[in-house]
Amino acid sequence: MRFALSAEQVQFGAALHDFLAAGRLDLAEIGVTALAVPERFGGLAADPVDLVVAFEELGHHAVAGPLVESVVVVPTLLADVGGDRWLPDLATGKTTASVVFPPHVPYAHEAELYFLLDGETLRTADPVKELASVDLERRLVEVVGGTALGTTTRAGRAFDLGVLACAAQLLGLGRAMLEMTTAHARHRTQFGRPIGGFQAVKHQLADVLIGLELARPLVHGAAVTLTSLDVSAAKVAAGDAAYRAARTALQVHGAIGYTAEHDLARWLTKTRALVGAWGGPSTHRDRVLEAL
Repeated sequence: MRFALSAEQVQFGAALHDFLAAGRLDLAEIGVTALAVPERFGGLAADPVDLVVAFEELGHHAVAGPLVESVVVVPTLLADVGGDRWLPDLATGKTTASVVFPPHVPYAHEAELYFLLDGETLRTADPVKELASVDLERRLVEVVGGTALGTTTRAGRAFDLGVLACAAQLLGLGRAMLEMTTAHARHRTQFGRPIGGFQAVKHQLADVLIGLELARPLVHGAAVTLTSLDVSAAKVAAGDAAYRAARTALQVHGAIGYTAEHDLARWLTKTRALVGAWGGPSTHRDRVLEAL
């Protein structure tokens, strides 16, 4: 079994990185919104590894919005209940969608369309109350269920794909924070020398790098097998690695890292939100234990 990315996947990741680095956010233009939509609705029906490549870059650039829900989970559920009405617009990015997926996703990320998974029944939903979030770019809402669209047999797969995409985002967030922190350590001076030259700082940055490099093959391997065991292990590893990157970034940046005005704040708050999204660390550790 080959776990390395194909040449096309490497090129896709590089192209998406350049696209986002240029400040371009029309994800439909580069095909991201169509990744999980079936081909008959104008989508790409992409391999889960392609989703991981995309979501790592989306995390790397801290792109806001209901990405996991709109790009991955909702198209997977709608394709199983004949959601012809919405899938073409999701593929072209004309609309965004979110879903409440109890018990681990009790609220919906703010979007234009809402759905509720009620047991195995997928329903339309309406927002009734906006809730605060630690990430100001990630607004949450309570919803009430509406019309039943049908019974889905892919709830488990949709959930695991959502967890996997979230893990990939965390991997990208951690990578970006390591890059920012390394750059800061090279330029910030103390006692007449860059703080990156101090061994204690080097050790912290090395620990972050090791955590990210150990988490990456777990995330990519989970995209190949898509078993609950591997997906949950990947979410735990990616969450721990991103959280370590966030803590180190705060320590190395010092007081400026705590300010909302500093660029680092976007990556810090997204990490804090996504570590607990689509099932927190204890949930996924329990799933790993149950699967052993």
